Amino acid sequence: MPAGQRGRPGAPARAQFNLGRALPFLVLVLTFAIDLVTPDRERFDRLLVAAPALAAVTWSVRGTVAIGLLAVVARVLLGAIRGDFAAVPELVANLTVIAGVTAAAAWVSRVRTRYERDMRELTAVAEVVQRVVLRPLPARLGRFDLRLLYVAAAAKARIGGDFYEAVRVPGAVRIMLGDVQGKGLGAVETASVLLGSFRAAVDDASGLPALADRLEEGLARYGARDPDSDAAERFATVVLVELPDDEDVARLLSCGHPPPLLQHGGEVAAVRFADPSLPVNLAGLAASHHRVEEVPFGPGDRLLLYTDGVSETRDRTGTFYPLEVRLRGWAREPVDKVPDLLHKDLTAYGADGLDDDVAAVVVAYPPVPR
Repeated sequence: MPAGQRGRPGAPARAQFNLGRALPFLVLVLTFAIDLVTPDRERFDRLLVAAPALAAVTWSVRGTVAIGLLAVVARVLLGAIRGDFAAVPELVANLTVIAGVTAAAAWVSRVRTRYERDMRELTAVAEVVQRVVLRPLPARLGRFDLRLLYVAAAAKARIGGDFYEAVRVPGAVRIMLGDVQGKGLGAVETASVLLGSFRAAVDDASGLPALADRLEEGLARYGARDPDSDAAERFATVVLVELPDDEDVARLLSCGHPPPLLQHGGEVAAVRFADPSLPVNLAGLAASHHRVEEVPFGPGDRLLLYTDGVSETRDRTGTFYPLEVRLRGWAREPVDKVPDLLHKDLTAYGADGLDDDVAAVVVAYPPVPR
C-alpha cells in the first residue's frame, strides 16, 4: 500500500467492535439483576428481547441464536425465582416474543455477514487493482529518495483520479504526477490509460517532450477505440520530471499542472514555467509544443510534486492552503515525516476535511555526508 494512504482501522475501531459484541451480554446481566432486586410489580424482564436484537449487529447467525437462547433461559430463571409460573400465558407470551425477535435478528445477521463477506472480497480485488494501477513508489531510485502521500477522496476508495509513477531509466530517473479532471470510475479509467502509456514509453522516449507526446497519443488511441468511453472526454494535468545521473539539475515539463515547489536550504519557491503545455487530451485546441525547464537540484535539495487537491484545499474562510509556508517550516524535518505532516495538516486545515483526491511526491537529494 502506498505510504500515506488510509490503512486499516486502528485501536478505536477495534474497541468499538469489541464493545458491540459485549453489549448483548451486558443487557442480559443488567436486566436479570435489576429484575431480581425490584418489586414484583416492576418488571424488567421484557427488556431481555434487546439482547438478540443487539447481537445481530456484530455476531454471526449462530452467535445471535445462542444469545437469544440465553435470553429465553434468563426469562425462565426469573420466573422460577419469582415463583410466577401461575401466570403461564404471560410467560408463554414473553418467550414467544423473544423467539420471534431472535429469528428476525438471525435473519438480519445472515444478511449482514453476507454483505461483509462481499465487501471483503471487493476490498481484496481493489487492493490487487491498486497494486497493478498504482504501484508503491520505491523508497529510493538512483541517488534520490522518494516519499508519497496518496489519499482518494471517495469514502473507502483506494484509487482516485490522481496518479503517479517513478521509473529508473538508463542515465536518469523519470517521474510523473498527474490529476484527471473529475472524479469517479471515469477518472480512474483515464488515469490507468495514462499510466500505461507512461510505462510503455518511459524507457525509450528521447526526452520529456517525446514522453508527453506519447501520453497524448496513448489517450487519443484509447478514445478512438472506444468513443463512448468516459475517458475519451476527460483531460488530465501532468508534470514530468527527469533527474539525470551526471548533472545536479532537474528537468521539468508541465502540462497545465500546478508548479512543483523546490526547497533549497530553508528557502522554498515554485518552479516557474515560462510556457507550460496544455493538459493532456486538450493539445488539439492549439499548436502542440513542449518546453522543458531546467533548475539546479543538488545535495540537500527537495522537490515537492503535488496535485490541486493539496493546493486548493480551503479553510472555513475560503483561504487556500499555504503550502509554501508549511513546506518552509518543515525544511529541517526528515523526509520520511513530510507526507504524514502534510496529511495531518491538510485534514485539519480543510473546512470539510479532504474533499478531493490528494497526491504528493517528495523527491529528496540526500546531502553529502561530512
